[in-house]
Amino acid sequence: MTASAVEMRRPLLNPADVVDVFVYVVVLNLAAEYMPLVITETFTLSLLTALLLKVVLELVVLLKNRIKRLVKASNSVVGKALAGLLLWGLLIGSKFVVLEMVALIFGGQVRLGGFWAVTGLILALLFARAGVRRLLDTPAAGTTLPGPPAG
Repeated sequence: MTASAVEMRRPLLNPADVVDVFVYVVVLNLAAEYMPLVITETFTLSLLTALLLKVVLELVVLLKNRIKRLVKASNSVVGKALAGLLLWGLLIGSKFVVLEMVALIFGGQVRLGGFWAVTGLILALLFARAGVRRLLDTPAAGTTLPGPPAG
């Protein structure tokens, strides 16, 4: 393998993925504390659920981006409509996939509520992830962070 091929390969695990899982654990445990429909019996189960949610949500984002490329590539109204329906089906169906995977893997030890509860939970996860990433993002070259006044 050449040096350029090694540089181009994405690492299996990057710091943003680890931060995402930590954010998901916090949000999931807060949801379990304040929403009676969300149940995680132990911290370990909430960590494993957060890992599962990370994997599923990354796959959904990957599929969503592919469908969006189909929409852009389509020249016909019918093609765009079908791709739009496919995108809508993915966004709705992914919630059921999350619920079924959690039920299959964790049984009754973890419950994320019903469709609306898991939809709210996923939105909270995505907003929290975006907020933390924005908070931790380094400023662009040539800009400085605001600090105390000099002098």
